[in-house]
Amino acid sequence: MCNLYTQTKSVDEVARVFRELQVPLTFPERIPNLQPREIRITEQMPIVRAGYGGFEMVNRRWSWPAPNGKPVYNFRSEGREFGSGRCLILADSFFEFTPQADPKAKRKHKWKFTLKDQPMFAIAGICRKDEKVGEAVTMLTTEPGADVKPYHNRQIVILKPEDFARWLDPAVSARELLKPLPPGSLEVEQIC
Repeated sequence: MCNLYTQTKSVDEVARVFRELQVPLTFPERIPNLQPREIRITEQMPIVRAGYGGFEMVNRRWSWPAPNGKPVYNFRSEGREFGSGRCLILADSFFEFTPQADPKAKRKHKWKFTLKDQPMFAIAGICRKDEKVGEAVTMLTTEPGADVKPYHNRQIVILKPEDFARWLDPAVSARELLKPLPPGSLEVEQIC
């Protein structure tokens, strides 16, 4: 399951995508310093959420602790509506890992997924407050689509830019958007 993704776009590039969608962004906690990087569980991640004056970009921790202390970084979406707490996790690629043919090999194959013909996408997420870590975010998952199924038995929910505003609108049924993309939507590249 996705436990690593990239976000390489600058604040200006992200803001331009939202302007083109006629959805201006605000920065209530200051303009984040977005450095191109791979983002791992428990690190700060840029998200967009609905705010008082429109959509706002903030940084939040990826995962909150479960009762057993393990991080909740992915969350099954099937059968749920998510009437509140919706957010967009800004990304331009994500990774899945598969075992190598040699069962004694310690390293796994690393596969990079990008959205075909799009510079960025969003992962459907939800925010919640946690008494230990403050406000934190988790990625929503669904059954794998044709592009991910050869690599994993679940996948994160990928949202195209034209669906950003719909996901952040609690009046739109989550079930309309919480599903895999059509076959051929994702490009896959083996990294190692």
